[in-house]
Amino acid sequence: MPATTVYPARSESSGSDFARLARKITHAGLLERRPGYYTLRITLVAGLYGGAWTALAFVKDSWWTLAVAALLAVAFGQVALVAHDVAHRQVFRRRRASETCGRIAGAAIGMGYGWWQDKHTRHHANPNHDELDPDLAPDLLVWSQDQARVVTGLPRLIGRWQAYLFFPLLTLEGFNLHVSSGKALVNRSLKQRKLDGALLFGHGAAYLAAVFWILPPGMAIAFIAVHQGLFGLYLGSLFAPNHKGMPILTRDDRPDFLRRQVLTSRNVSGGWFTDIALGGLNHQIEHHLFPSMPSPNLRKARAIVRHHCEELGVSYVETGLIASYRQALTSLHQAGAPLRRLNRVHA
Repeated sequence: MPATTVYPARSESSGSDFARLARKITHAGLLERRPGYYTLRITLVAGLYGGAWTALAFVKDSWWTLAVAALLAVAFGQVALVAHDVAHRQVFRRRRASETCGRIAGAAIGMGYGWWQDKHTRHHANPNHDELDPDLAPDLLVWSQDQARVVTGLPRLIGRWQAYLFFPLLTLEGFNLHVSSGKALVNRSLKQRKLDGALLFGHGAAYLAAVFWILPPGMAIAFIAVHQGLFGLYLGSLFAPNHKGMPILTRDDRPDFLRRQVLTSRNVSGGWFTDIALGGLNHQIEHHLFPSMPSPNLRKARAIVRHHCEELGVSYVETGLIASYRQALTSLHQAGAPLRRLNRVHA
């Protein structure tokens, strides 16, 4: 379980610590839109998505379709990353254009855009908060020892060995995305609920029709299993390094905005390939501080943010990708400790 969070004292100079950082970022021009970058990126991702489906049509009833399933899983993950950037208004200034493009991207991968946007907005407002961050809800896994002590049902069973089961369980994340999107449609407070429902079911119908039309039934089922499993694994691996294993906030923790975002987030070091594979989310600290900053500018903002945090004495965590997974798995194992102790007592 993460150690108790200790927050450095706030600066007493004029303006909040975040406001002074924001002025530095704005002065550097890092909040300006990057239309050329996103035009190229969206074109390439759309080409990858369309190319994967075209490859399936050409390969047809061959077990090489499983390689196409892996390629399509990568394409789905990249579309999800585009939808993420669009939702944060990194691409378009206007809300309508952002929502239209976001819904198109969401429909392409079978994701309810309205449901995901609401969930992700609440996560950004209170990252790693044990009560307010929906990403810490003990749905299948437990994220803290406090959750482990009170959890019931399947999480109680899985939580004992969840660190070992984490990556295998991620293969179900693609299916979970579709199911959660569908379940959210019963929520009458969800905006554009009917539109999201039509797009979601339209995707499902088109996806299944295409796969079963091109492939024999047995091969079609294998294709879906590999595609959705690898898509879920990729999707989960994108987000696991960002906050898992970082301090978890409780109702007693009241940090300011800068500390709330920085101390609960982790950057992943790497070069251009890491930026492409993780869609810029490897610069998680900068993204949480400035969600509308175009992803190609996050690397440039890193030096400014890190120096600012050093001046304030605020911990700025950055590790390699493997180390980030190791920390996340260690945290999961520690969170499940009460369940293992309980099992030994009953034994």
